[in-house]
Amino acid sequence: MEKHTVTFSATVLGTPRIGPRRELKRAIESYWAGKVDQVELAQIARTLREQHLIELRDAGLDSIPVGTFSYYDHVLDTAVLLGALPERVAGITDELDRYFAAARGDATVTPLEMTKWFDTNYHYLVPEITPDTTFALAPEKLLGELAEAVALGISARPVVVGPITFLKLSKAVGSSGSGSGSLLDRLDEIVPLYADLIGQLGAAGAEWVQIDEPALVTDLTAAELDYVRGTYDRLAAVAGRPSILVASYFGDLGAALPVLAGTAVDGIAIDLVAGTGGVDSLAGVPALANKLVVAGVVDGRNVWRTDLDAALSTLGTLLGSAGTVAVSTSCSLLHVPYTLDVEPDLDDNLRSWLAFGAEKLAEVTVLARALNNGVETVSAELATARDALANRRSDPRLHDTTVRARLDALGPDSSRRAPAAERRVKQSERLDLPALPTTTIGSYPQTSQIRVARAARRKGEIDEAEYVRRMQSEIADVVALQEKLGLDVLVHGEPERNDMVQYFAEQFDGYFATANGWVQSYGTRCVRPPILYGDVVRRNPMTVEWITYAQSLTSKPVKGMLTGPVTILAWSFVRDDQPLADSARQVALAIRDETVDLQAAGIRIVQVDEPALRELLPLRAADKPAYLDWAVEAFRLSTSGVSDATQIHTHLCYSEFGEVIDAIAGLDADVTSIEAARSHMEVLDDLNAVGFDLGVGPGVYDIHSPRVPSIEEIVVSLQAALKAVPAERLWVNPDCGLKTRGAAEVEASLHNLVEAAILVRAGL
Repeated sequence: MEKHTVTFSATVLGTPRIGPRRELKRAIESYWAGKVDQVELAQIARTLREQHLIELRDAGLDSIPVGTFSYYDHVLDTAVLLGALPERVAGITDELDRYFAAARGDATVTPLEMTKWFDTNYHYLVPEITPDTTFALAPEKLLGELAEAVALGISARPVVVGPITFLKLSKAVGSSGSGSGSLLDRLDEIVPLYADLIGQLGAAGAEWVQIDEPALVTDLTAAELDYVRGTYDRLAAVAGRPSILVASYFGDLGAALPVLAGTAVDGIAIDLVAGTGGVDSLAGVPALANKLVVAGVVDGRNVWRTDLDAALSTLGTLLGSAGTVAVSTSCSLLHVPYTLDVEPDLDDNLRSWLAFGAEKLAEVTVLARALNNGVETVSAELATARDALANRRSDPRLHDTTVRARLDALGPDSSRRAPAAERRVKQSERLDLPALPTTTIGSYPQTSQIRVARAARRKGEIDEAEYVRRMQSEIADVVALQEKLGLDVLVHGEPERNDMVQYFAEQFDGYFATANGWVQSYGTRCVRPPILYGDVVRRNPMTVEWITYAQSLTSKPVKGMLTGPVTILAWSFVRDDQPLADSARQVALAIRDETVDLQAAGIRIVQVDEPALRELLPLRAADKPAYLDWAVEAFRLSTSGVSDATQIHTHLCYSEFGEVIDAIAGLDADVTSIEAARSHMEVLDDLNAVGFDLGVGPGVYDIHSPRVPSIEEIVVSLQAALKAVPAERLWVNPDCGLKTRGAAEVEASLHNLVEAAILVRAGL
């Protein structure tokens, strides 16, 4: 079979696309606001892509991924590539507007569901496949980005989400049934499109094509492994094709490794950071002796400097199993910030321990040079890495004896409360709420005045007292709005919080909050995950003054708003020198202290949000129970210091909850608000299946879409919810916080939410 045989030695599996200064985010949002047109948006995007290609080439990579750029989400891009957008957007004639309508909806179109990309904090759009879906190849985007690289003389490797992963992540809708596993029966419809695509990419100058199959690191049945074998046998048989690299990440390939190696694909990318099997698992696969193995020895998901000596040892061992070895990141660099160069406030020690995107590129090329030219050619770099690792191990900030002693002293009852039924009686007497109480999740729109005040405080243009005065004014406005709308349980709106994790991290010892460490969460939503590098200690109360000020403005209960320990870890870059469970207990103890202080200040409801509970769930079934045990224990530790009369709420969003439904019940929160608008209340059946008998607020308003839900559709959602949840346990709330929405749409949506609750309440 004729194909390219050119190999490479240094690469990454993917790259970020928001721009080093979030240029793409701003351009897209300007397009949505009508401030730039499609021509301007396309030019900004092209400039960013070309600049990034040149930077990767100049960093020393000899194979550069292309096609990883996206205006919103790479899984949505794959749905476009395969002609698999939902029928409800078909009437939108403009291609880009149709794309964005599928992503975020518009006044008349509901968007696709959104959920987490494996066990990361990146969100993808869930493709919908119906019996009537007719797949058709639309390769223009990928071919165009390849052409840009070819024009720059860059050795480009097109990247596409693979057919197995695409179908396993999609949702079957309509009479084809539910669940994504059955969709693999439709491989016969899309594999020919992939074959066509591979041929076109080869004709356009691609020497390698990367097909991403992270679904292969999950538990696969024998039938699914047969699908893998058949798919890649067919793709490897494409005449005149470029070389095929199948990329896996986020764990071990396990049983899929010998299956892939037994096909005629030319290379396999293997995650040697998250994969617990390591190189030993490769030794028993003789077919790898004829393959390129792209060794993911540089962590693409966390920010710690690589132990170069250990990585070189791994690479040396791998040379005995593989035909050829290339050095790479473990996964795409989508999950880490661009560079340390824009972090002015890092102390020298902490800076030396870290590697963001640019620094990881340097590590990849150093390792490749050592592999190809000998370790003596990179002796200086190896010495620097050794010194940094030794410095980190000896830093006293990593071990706080006080917090460790407090945790050791906790008894077995430290995470238990009275039975839920007993708590419910006391809370009902104290709160005196109507049936179907209405509330919101926590945050309200961040106004321009808030951003101006935050910037002025940071620059020293206003003092702390003036900043507090301005934030209190914002809180007063939010409380007044909620009173006007008629909500039953209020929030203070969180104007003082830049982010629900960073806000707390900035007040913990053991954490560092970056200035410009932006990563993409979904679409144009970017976050700055703080860095947990040492033992976690709460220095002082963090929220009490803000919440008690809001409570002083109303007789209605105002919720204390906190972020739970699992989510704080999930949305941080966490130290890798101790078990995650140990860090979770430290954070839980800090949050516990805050709940106790809020109760002492007279706050009757405390919400401890855990939207990331599902996100950290291991991808293999065998590893899940241990995670769920410590995650539930950490939440209960953080919430069990208060009395039975204090109502504990939690919030979960945008995940497939089925696998953690027992854990959700195990959290033992008095009220759980949960995403349900896009998934049409499906989660309630899962809750009922495990005998869930606590309060629940299934979201009736999708805040990730700009559309305002009507009273009628919220009534329909509530009536559906009442079929699964009795009225005395049902709450009415949006899916998530309102921070990213506009003030006018929020007011209109919440007005409709309250009116719908009143109508349904009257009919009880």
